[in-house]
Amino acid sequence: MKFFDILVQTFPTFTKAMLQTVEVTILSLFFATVLGVIFCMFKMSKVKLLQWIANIYISIIRGTPLMVQMLFIYLGVPMAIKQIFDTNFIWNIMVACTAIMSLNAGAYMTELIRGGIEAVDKGQMEAARSLGLSYGQALKKIIMPQAFRIMLPSIINQFIITLKDTSLLSVIALRELTQNTRIIVANNMEYFIMYAIVGLYYWIIVSILSTVAKIIERRTTYGK
Repeated sequence: MKFFDILVQTFPTFTKAMLQTVEVTILSLFFATVLGVIFCMFKMSKVKLLQWIANIYISIIRGTPLMVQMLFIYLGVPMAIKQIFDTNFIWNIMVACTAIMSLNAGAYMTELIRGGIEAVDKGQMEAARSLGLSYGQALKKIIMPQAFRIMLPSIINQFIITLKDTSLLSVIALRELTQNTRIIVANNMEYFIMYAIVGLYYWIIVSILSTVAKIIERRTTYGK
């Protein structure tokens, strides 16, 4: 069949594109987690300025489309740097894509981490403090391990969301799965088959991650 012939022919390029997609997703989720922890601490801080910074960041990211954020960072930031500092700035494509996805996912990770911490019984913190642990020590040794177990399924779900959102990066020419498909379609004009194939790749990756999330969720909630 023509579908399977094209699937086999395009497998090498799709493999590279898939690895590119997964690489950007993993890097983005790592930096998003770092941002999430930082801004979660800001939001939970008693310092009003830090709370204000965290709230503004979350509000802007959650209140604007990813496409707008992407174009602003990739096209707008270099132009602003040129106008302010009178110097040319050109993004490395991988750095730009990682920065875009990290900033976007970071806002959601902030709320996810905050929710995980608040889901831990408050008595845990009180017990830890009564044993002589400082707030930071209690958070690190008692609260965060429990919160991480609660958050883990949601973190995997965020991984899935970020992975699917990378399809928008085709707009700035990163050769991930969607951009790879557009390039191949420009040569063979097989729109139906090619977009069915890229959909298959996404479906396989997301199905694997969803299965992992369900297994982890069952294990973390077992016995409760």
